[in-house]
Amino acid sequence: MALSVAVQMDPIERIAIKGDSTFALMLEGQARGHRLLYYTPDSLAMRDGRVSARIASIEVRDVQGDHFTLGSFERRDLAEIDVVLMRQDPPFDMHYISATHILERIHPDTLVVNDPAAVRNAPEKLYVTEFPDLMPDTLITRDRDEIQAFRAEFGDVVMKPLYGNGGEAVFRVAAGDVNFGSLYDLFATTFREPWVIQRFLPAVKEGDKRIILVDGEFAGAVNRIPAADDLRSNMVRGGAAETTELTPREQEICARLRDPMREHGFLFVGIDVIDGYLTEINVTSPTGIRAIAGLGGPDVAALIWDRIEAGWRP
Repeated sequence: MALSVAVQMDPIERIAIKGDSTFALMLEGQARGHRLLYYTPDSLAMRDGRVSARIASIEVRDVQGDHFTLGSFERRDLAEIDVVLMRQDPPFDMHYISATHILERIHPDTLVVNDPAAVRNAPEKLYVTEFPDLMPDTLITRDRDEIQAFRAEFGDVVMKPLYGNGGEAVFRVAAGDVNFGSLYDLFATTFREPWVIQRFLPAVKEGDKRIILVDGEFAGAVNRIPAADDLRSNMVRGGAAETTELTPREQEICARLRDPMREHGFLFVGIDVIDGYLTEINVTSPTGIRAIAGLGGPDVAALIWDRIEAGWRP
């Protein structure tokens, strides 16, 4: 049965379709005969408990720069839509959180992927701390004395914003680094919330593995190798993708996460693993679908649509 599918995303004219997981989901949904609709989160509105958005029908094609055709925009009640894919990128700020509150009013009668209330309660760098035995040593604070004590214990550390994304503002601070004071001041001025300080994992040079879980099950993986002059392996920061297999430790991590992902209503999840350590659980707008398919791996978009078409509910 054909579904009406509204995609809540960033402006589609700005995306780079070669690596965009949202676009992969749209292509697959369209190929299956579903009616695609498009809107940006800025157009969301709620009046007397009814949720609407300025929505246009959309056709997509795999041609960068000529990758979509839009129909006319009109305000529509989201309760009339079968599925909403909540796919705008972070930052995970009050704008993002407000969108989850609004979409919660229509879910699950209209299926929202992922569950908006669960997304709101699972900021990626905080949610992962529910599994401390799977993680590298990690501190979340903005207290300078705590950070200095952590550095004294572990030497090299990584500092990054708690609600950052895409490798933004990720710094390695070596033992004795004289730039620490200035970096601390910069973070303290820029970010009101605490930030993440993590033991540096030298094996990151061998790759930061993105593993996709669909309905809690392993669906595919890609190893992301940082550029020679960069700490960050994110492909938007110049990281290179290569094929990979799961190690026994990574299989153990996936097994541990299966039931919690299902219980919390996460259909599509991307986890990050470095040297056998779980570093993030991405539930807001996970990526990796096109990189995995491009390397000859599983069609993750098809697996997600299989679940949705089968009547998946959290």
